Amino acid sequence: MEYRRLGRSGLKVSVLSFGSWVTFGPQLSGDVAERCLSIARDAGVNFFDNAESYADGESERIMGEAIAKLGWPRHSYVVSTKLFWGIHDDVNMRNTLNRKYLMQAIDGSLRRLGLDEVDLLFCHRADPDTPIEETVFAMDDIVSSGKALYWGTSEWSAEEVRAAWEIAERHHLHKPVVEQPQYNLLHRHKVEDEYARLYDDVGIGLTTWSPLASGLLTGKYVDGIPDGSRGALPGYEWLRGHLTDPSTNARVRALRSVAEDLGCTLSQLSVAWCTLNPHVSTVITGASRPEQVTENLKALDVVPLLDEAALERVEAALA
Repeated sequence: MEYRRLGRSGLKVSVLSFGSWVTFGPQLSGDVAERCLSIARDAGVNFFDNAESYADGESERIMGEAIAKLGWPRHSYVVSTKLFWGIHDDVNMRNTLNRKYLMQAIDGSLRRLGLDEVDLLFCHRADPDTPIEETVFAMDDIVSSGKALYWGTSEWSAEEVRAAWEIAERHHLHKPVVEQPQYNLLHRHKVEDEYARLYDDVGIGLTTWSPLASGLLTGKYVDGIPDGSRGALPGYEWLRGHLTDPSTNARVRALRSVAEDLGCTLSQLSVAWCTLNPHVSTVITGASRPEQVTENLKALDVVPLLDEAALERVEAALA
């Protein structure tokens, strides 16, 4: 396993990490969650990603209980959570980054995770109704209190990330060190174009999500939505149009041919490709079964196969 610095911070995270979005709660819990986490950790994964809103807090509870049962020393892993969407239907508790919400929500996340602190705390989306100054000062207070060690953003625009960083710089506060955007073969603009100047200007690191484009880059949706898949889950109807788009699936078929010639699965090719970007600190993978964790980790064996000729074929398939 390779470990990369998170931007300019001193924190190192495994190039492949494990996240709980969608799967923890709706698709797995208990012993299966423990097995997935254990397989990842045994392979050298040290970063585990979560969020308050995943399964309305249940994902945090499942991960916290599983880690406690596995008995991992707290110093041996990095864990994150994210705040914004909220889990309480009260004013100031939904879709916000105001000070009241942030200061109370972090306590709820820590209780569910069974931890004294998270290593990374993300602002899950930007909040146009709260001044960025208020959010930055609140995040600085959370870090200063020891409830989080570093903070960052998720799916913020480059302009918003820069504004937060400059406010923190001006007032000598803890700066955001990381962004968590979607990044995969089918979704590249934010990481490769929009954020391009941020890497040198403010030294932001990336913990990227959805390397398989919500399952599209497994190839399992080329003939429709199979039963038991993410696209068939209640509450994920918004994904179905994307998963069944004919032009996108034509590119998926072409990419699958490249993977077959390389002797790997399309999933492994897709995950391996994400790691080639030097600005990506870690690629967050997910799984609904222990076997999927093992398959995703084999992407590390595919990285050396992605030479110039192979990458040219990938780009041709996407064209």
